[in-house]
Amino acid sequence: MLSSYRALPALAMGIGYGVPEEQLEKQIGCVKYTVFCFNIVAWMISTALFALTVWLRAEPGFNDWLRILEAQSFYIGVYVLIGISIIMMAVSFLGCLSALMENTLALFVFIFTQIFGFIATVAGSAILLQYSTINSSLQPLLDISLRRFVSTSEYTYSNYVLTMIQENIGCCGASGPWDYLDLRQPLPSSCRDTVSGNAFFSGCVDELTWFFEAKTSWIVGLAMTMAMLNVICGVMSFVLVQAVKKEEEQASNYRR
Repeated sequence: MLSSYRALPALAMGIGYGVPEEQLEKQIGCVKYTVFCFNIVAWMISTALFALTVWLRAEPGFNDWLRILEAQSFYIGVYVLIGISIIMMAVSFLGCLSALMENTLALFVFIFTQIFGFIATVAGSAILLQYSTINSSLQPLLDISLRRFVSTSEYTYSNYVLTMIQENIGCCGASGPWDYLDLRQPLPSSCRDTVSGNAFFSGCVDELTWFFEAKTSWIVGLAMTMAMLNVICGVMSFVLVQAVKKEEEQASNYRR
């Protein structure tokens, strides 16, 4: 009878210890599969980002325009995002495996890659915006090229380039029709609306910049989404590391 009373505290201690351990296992499972799901989403977004950036780089007409206007520095940000999207596609698999295996070393490596991915993605997006938005570094490059074509519009090649841009974009000159008037040149027919016959008052520098901005807006949006997922996956992986360490400590204490 006395031995039974002595066994009761030990049994109570065992039950008290088992409850938090069971809760911890459930928490680890929840965090683990959350990290796994976020990595699947990250892989899908990085794949979409890779496809869009490669499409933008390979689009023939768009590439020709940038080459003619000597504004190929636009592609710097595109190259950065192509590279980081490839890396993030591979890293997403590392994140899935490290979470499922509950391997702390692999999780720390994954956290480091998420930090790198966040920095590189934000940097690539910033560079892309720097060469594709209003008041960006792209506009002076376009202005120089277009003014050179306007000043030499009597030549066949310059006239061909201006006609192609002005008809397709719906603009006139670099900053407006007065670019031709200041040089005492007649307004070309490509500077006029084919229906009303009125001259386009918007310059091609602004119109081209808006055209490029529309091309890159989806890419930058996807890149920022991927950067946000980098932060979420990194934080969740760190939480998982701490939970796994706590579980290991509890297991070692139980053995003692």
